[in-house]
Amino acid sequence: MIEQEYLNFAKEMATKAREIMIKYFKEDNGASYKLDQTIVTKADQAINSYLIAKVKEKFPSHSVDGEEEQYGTSDYVWVCDPIDGTAMYARHIPVAVFSLALVINGTPTVGVVYDPFTENLYSAIKGKGAYKNDEKINVNDIELNDMRSVSNFDMWPESEYNIYDVIKKLSQKTYFVGLGSVIRACMCVANGDFNLAIFPGTKHKNCDIAAAKVIVEEAGGKVTDLFGNEQRYDEDINGAK
Repeated sequence: MIEQEYLNFAKEMATKAREIMIKYFKEDNGASYKLDQTIVTKADQAINSYLIAKVKEKFPSHSVDGEEEQYGTSDYVWVCDPIDGTAMYARHIPVAVFSLALVINGTPTVGVVYDPFTENLYSAIKGKGAYKNDEKINVNDIELNDMRSVSNFDMWPESEYNIYDVIKKLSQKTYFVGLGSVIRACMCVANGDFNLAIFPGTKHKNCDIAAAKVIVEEAGGKVTDLFGNEQRYDEDINGAK
């Protein structure tokens, strides 16, 4: 099955990403700021470059849309966030994950998310279920208006959408936290620990949500844009929830 080959490749990339993340987490990670004032480390760049080299070698007709570097143009796109939670990682706070999805004609078909600090590997193939370390996972069945529910939000001043009022209203129904990594929060949803994650990102933020889309939905959840619509994940997105 070709999807299994893709998943095996994604898992191999996750293993390498873990090695790089742990190495630089223990050393000088070379944190610096990009033009948009978001933070980047040596690990982000090393993982992104390694992925491109391996895709060129293994799947030369495919392209790569990484948060730090891109390669090629194709209907088969490896969409990657080398480190989600870079602000935490750069400060040696162990809340960050590697994320990789194969997006085919705009639809995430294979996805992996790896947390190197807990050594939890989340994975899914569209139509085949979602797994954490090869054990099947599912979203929970707690109602959102039950205060036992926990939800995550991400916000920053440059965000195109102001979701503060929505968060304030929803906070009467669910307990909100901000983990510092939206992808890690999405895995909490897939695993049944959280109920909801809201993300207002747009420009090049498909890298943050592509793998989460297939994993959360294969765990029984739903991922749409901020307005409840489906969207492509090989281009800019309209937020996610």
